[in-house]
Amino acid sequence: MKRTQQEVTVLFFFLFLVVSHQCKSEPPLLRTSKRTIYTAGRPPWYNEHGAQSKEAFVIGLCGGSASGKTTVARKIIEALDVPWVVLLSMDSFYKVLSKEEQELAASNDYNFDHPDAFDFVLLSHTLRKLKQGKSVKIPVYDFTTHGRQKEWKIVYGASVIIFEGIMSFADKELLKLLDMKIFVDTDSDIRLVRRLRRDIMERGRDIEGVIKQYNKFVKPAFEQYIEPTMRLADIVVPRGGGNMVAIDLIVQHVHSQLEEVSLAAVILAALASAHQAQPLPQTLSVLENTPQVRGMHTIIRNKDTNRDEFIFYSKRLMRLLIERALSFLPSQVRVVQTPQGQDYEGRTFHGKRITGVSILRAGETMEPALRAVCKDVRIGKILIQTNQDTGEPELHYLRLPKDISEDHVILMDCTVSTGAAAMMAVRVLLDHDVQEDKILLVSLLMAEMGVHSVAYAFPQVKIITTAVDKKVNDLFHIIPGIGKQLDSDLTIRGGSIKCNLTLSYLI
Repeated sequence: MKRTQQEVTVLFFFLFLVVSHQCKSEPPLLRTSKRTIYTAGRPPWYNEHGAQSKEAFVIGLCGGSASGKTTVARKIIEALDVPWVVLLSMDSFYKVLSKEEQELAASNDYNFDHPDAFDFVLLSHTLRKLKQGKSVKIPVYDFTTHGRQKEWKIVYGASVIIFEGIMSFADKELLKLLDMKIFVDTDSDIRLVRRLRRDIMERGRDIEGVIKQYNKFVKPAFEQYIEPTMRLADIVVPRGGGNMVAIDLIVQHVHSQLEEVSLAAVILAALASAHQAQPLPQTLSVLENTPQVRGMHTIIRNKDTNRDEFIFYSKRLMRLLIERALSFLPSQVRVVQTPQGQDYEGRTFHGKRITGVSILRAGETMEPALRAVCKDVRIGKILIQTNQDTGEPELHYLRLPKDISEDHVILMDCTVSTGAAAMMAVRVLLDHDVQEDKILLVSLLMAEMGVHSVAYAFPQVKIITTAVDKKVNDLFHIIPGIGKQLDSDLTIRGGSIKCNLTLSYLI
């Protein structure tokens, strides 16, 4: 049976919310035979000023080659049950070999177990940015060609970073970034057997070459550079991943470091009081309240308006809203020649690109209006849901176009009440190095509270809307608000999973 676009959209969000709104007693992850998938969203990592409130917690894992560092890291991740954990391997930061060095590597005469084999400058820069909550690009090292692959891996949103490598404690700048230092101590014979298996099966090496390299470089490097750093460790884990007692102690310590009072009450209280007795900010632009605009608002706010009219006039307003937003983009003079051979002095966009980013769910309804006036515009998406237990907005998913840091970004949300979701979306863009003064937040309807919240946290973000309502009720709904909605309670009585889904007519 062929489904309509609306039915497909409803089904998609229903399935997503089923896994994202699990009860507290269930761990926030799904486990398959090959991977662990976290289904809980990331809570706010910033304060009411929009600045990062706490850096990510970094665990450094050091140990000899094939000592079980990655196994320990994965078991820590599984035991933590904390969403948004990043595993960063030092193997990704080997230097790119020259032609002569590649020839040495092919004959197993290049020392990969020396500090000079690693790009510590790039490694420190990457780990520092990740600790600060920024989006980073991780190189993917190819052990067959001994070079970096063309495509780099993008990592973002870490609450906990587990950094593992043979030289994790060898650099002073790296040591300053580590909040917990763990040394994995495994018998040398076991490490040799593991290295033989790994290098032969995963890296296409022959047994003679592996043994030659082990005796010539690996073992001396361990004794000279790696084993002495054991004294720097906070915890030494004998027997690697099989030592569950040590892993449990590590997990308990990490949990104690991560425990803190929920930011929800603090942020909401700050948002609620930030705008009291304050005039609307200068960064706000409201569509001129012409009789036409007033008439369309009358229709979409009317509880008796039918579905078709609600959609039609909402889309008309969105088109006007996007056109208004485009007028705030930078422009420059451009002279063109008319068909009559005369010069015409006009203007053109002065920037690299325009990118639209929707705050799902409702922000997606504004995409057609943006596409209608911006040809070939790139679109990104950020899914933010409110946690029913804590009241916090949570980041569940994001997909942003490449090199968005150079773009002017139109951030779209259909309505903004408290501004909590909009603040999180702006923070995500800033973490991806988008300039604050290049972000335009557009919304069909906003509450004064939401306007002040965003402007207070991000004073350079331009805010454009068709109307601003004064009040927000106890449920943080805009009053008087916008018109008709389609309410659909979808409940699954399987286990303890329940899902209440409210869909706007605009979807």
